[in-house]
Amino acid sequence: MKKPLAYRMRPTNIDEVVGQQHLVGPNKIIRRMVEAHMLSSMILYGPPGTGKTSIASAISGSTNSAFRHLNAATDSKKDLQIVVEEAKFSGQVILLLDEIHRLDKPKQDFLLPHLESGLVILIGATTENPYISINPAIRSRSQIFEVKPLSIEDIIVALERALKDEKNGLGGLAIKLDENALLHFARSSMGDLRGSLNALELAALSTPGNEENEIHITLEIAEECLQRKALVHDKDGDAHYDVISAFQKSIRGSDVDAALHYLARLIEAGELIIICRRLMVCAYEDIGLGNPAAVSRAVTAVQAAEKLGLPEARIPLAHAVVDLALSPKSNSGIEAIDAALTDVRNGKSGEVPLHLKDSHYQGAKDLGRGIDYKFPHAFDNHWVQQQYLPDTIKKAQYYEPVITGKYESALAQQVRQLREKSMD
Repeated sequence: MKKPLAYRMRPTNIDEVVGQQHLVGPNKIIRRMVEAHMLSSMILYGPPGTGKTSIASAISGSTNSAFRHLNAATDSKKDLQIVVEEAKFSGQVILLLDEIHRLDKPKQDFLLPHLESGLVILIGATTENPYISINPAIRSRSQIFEVKPLSIEDIIVALERALKDEKNGLGGLAIKLDENALLHFARSSMGDLRGSLNALELAALSTPGNEENEIHITLEIAEECLQRKALVHDKDGDAHYDVISAFQKSIRGSDVDAALHYLARLIEAGELIIICRRLMVCAYEDIGLGNPAAVSRAVTAVQAAEKLGLPEARIPLAHAVVDLALSPKSNSGIEAIDAALTDVRNGKSGEVPLHLKDSHYQGAKDLGRGIDYKFPHAFDNHWVQQQYLPDTIKKAQYYEPVITGKYESALAQQVRQLREKSMD
């Protein structure tokens, strides 16, 4: 039986890995390990289909090491023993262990000495947070790397590579893939490259060719193979971004019904990652200090949605959208940091005042560092008059409260009082 396209297109070396440039890009940690031939055990965690197995396969291919793939939940201790015996014979084996968070104690105890000796290079893969779900004994012997959801651009690169690859991909077929169909394959898998590749293969193999044996894959075929509707049938995808823009602007504008409408359109298109990211941005950018409790609730809702996945994710997402849309709004936080960044980028910084400089080293006092610093907790109300900004911008004021809720009203009163006292 022919293996799925996603399996066939797994990278054979580190240069073929799609995305994850924070790990495999030039001068990044995993590439450094490979190029220096100094591999160590690691745990890769992140959503399904984002490249954990691909990275393990690429490491193996780039180092010419033997590569074995087991599952911590379903494979036995005997299977691990076979891998270890092979390592003793060949010198070293890279073992990809899926669902490593389900590794039981007998298997773990068997593996540990072989990880210590470097005989087995363990690459554990999990969708769970390893700091919570993985035994400390394994964690302490491994480096932990987060594998992030792939961008739309990353997935398009992988899809186009599969369309051209005649050996492992679909390059032997005469495929005409409409641009809006390509975009839909890339967007609707929610960062899961495996899902995009396998949907593309289904479309290619189930669509009859025309008289010239050309297989024409349209947006409608892509929708059917993905079982997700596209937001719009526009060629360049502009309306896709229009819906995302309208979603945030409706929340910012306190139109709860419009916000729910655009949320529904994004949910129907399967855009969970985009919804979660946009909600987080909106919470901090538009609600901010107007209602910090709502911001925290939005973060919790996003975390729940990511855990649940669609369709259940619609429930916490709807709660967050209603909460944020009807909440007091404030953009004072983003305005404040942008004002400070403008000064820094324009060269308005200056030297840190001497009394604020680090004094935790021998000779600091001889340089006048930290001598006149006043420790606020030693004074009434834990405050004392002293200069914190550099001399060149000592009168700069970046934060300007927006009085739209009780919380920022209290902040406004506090900052006004402190600034008045500082001028005395």
